[in-house]
Amino acid sequence: MKKAWQRMGIVLVATGLLSVLGACGSKPMTQSAGMGSPASSPAILNKGEAAPSFALTDLKGGSHRLADLQGKKVYVKYWASWCSICLAGLGDLNTLAGETKDFEVVTIVTPEYKGEKSAKEFTEWFNRQPYEHLTVLLDENGVWAKQFQVRAYPSSYYIGSDGILAKSLPGHASNEQIIDTLKGIK
Repeated sequence: MKKAWQRMGIVLVATGLLSVLGACGSKPMTQSAGMGSPASSPAILNKGEAAPSFALTDLKGGSHRLADLQGKKVYVKYWASWCSICLAGLGDLNTLAGETKDFEVVTIVTPEYKGEKSAKEFTEWFNRQPYEHLTVLLDENGVWAKQFQVRAYPSSYYIGSDGILAKSLPGHASNEQIIDTLKGIK
């Protein structure tokens, strides 16, 4: 009986020690991790963790960084050229992107990842499409998709003006849903 109590005591001490060590070893994602140094970042306004601070190129080779949008709310849509649900919603999203609003619309595709065409093939294909207002960024091999934890196409990510990833949802989002969701985010 005494040995059983000793073993239980050792297990409890070990469990407690592992809990303390685990908590010390996991650094929470902070505002500064996603949008720059704390001195230059706005106050935290939303619940969540810092959005992955991507740096990607568009279809014309222009550079885009999430940090460049600091102080603005951002709607990010991950999509694929082979996804019929994604394609069905691009016309409406193009309209939304062309309107004056208090947030930015960014779309991201992942060449050479999860069945997407190469960057060259995708760009050639997209340039034949009628979406003049969409900003399409290329996430080669899904580097940032892994950071955003994209599980399905399309997926929506709502980033507050403070750089916090306030909400993420798989599936199609209508313009009305996007606007309503962003109204609830600071």
